[in-house]
Amino acid sequence: MKVLLLGSNGQLGWELQRTCPDSVSLTLYDYPKVDFLSSDSISQCIQTIRPEFIINAAAYTNVDKAEQERELAQKINHEAVVKIAEHCKQLKIFLVHISTDFIFNGKSHRPYMPEDTPNPISVYGESKLQGERAALSILKDQTLIIRTAWLYSSHGNNFVKTMLKLMKIKPELSIIDEQVGTPTWAYGFAKAIWKAMDKKLKGIYHWTDAGVASWYDFAVAIQEESIREGLLDTPIPIHPIPSSKYPVPAKRPIYSVLDKTSFWHALHEYPPHWRAQLQAMLKKLVQ
Repeated sequence: MKVLLLGSNGQLGWELQRTCPDSVSLTLYDYPKVDFLSSDSISQCIQTIRPEFIINAAAYTNVDKAEQERELAQKINHEAVVKIAEHCKQLKIFLVHISTDFIFNGKSHRPYMPEDTPNPISVYGESKLQGERAALSILKDQTLIIRTAWLYSSHGNNFVKTMLKLMKIKPELSIIDEQVGTPTWAYGFAKAIWKAMDKKLKGIYHWTDAGVASWYDFAVAIQEESIREGLLDTPIPIHPIPSSKYPVPAKRPIYSVLDKTSFWHALHEYPPHWRAQLQAMLKKLVQ
């Protein structure tokens, strides 16, 4: 299987590399090797490699900055996907495109199904939704779109590593407790992507680890598990606060739990609870 990975420098890209099956010939591309703002650069990349599959893990992910950099977010999360999808159609390449829980508005009282109607409330979410729709419109059944949420890894920047850093230097922390979702270890997600490709899944699916949490719950778990692993010496107070006490430029979904049932059944695989995955990731940091 000849696979081109776009966005290889990100945390998911890194996990895809270290979980790559032996049967896969994986080619890595990211900025500046490919410029996602340039149609010519994208074209040259795909025409040169001519893979059987493309995994598009590249994205503009700065949710707050996107409110001011709308055009840049659109170019990377939407227009670049259009160009990638057009080449996939022309060369009969199957596209695996990674998307996000931010395409929903967070007003649901149950986990979001893949077929639920999106309604993003941020520039980032809107740009990711337009990328999804472009891939589906151009490629029809020649694409797999997987939405995920609250990704973290031992590689790159993420909530877990930020919390670890702050817990070492701050006397206390205040963390939002009213936004609810599911923390997801990118390592487990990467393994699920490879399995989905092997099973030739297509259409829209959701993947996260099992369970739910608020950001406050997540932070408390990070501290407790990090002390257990010796990554932190002593606990600090962590205070729950409403989002109104921590204003940011972009709106976030209050509730962004994704229903993963169809994907879990298709893979015959059920991920561990998010806290068990957090424990496993922190052990990687210790090693």
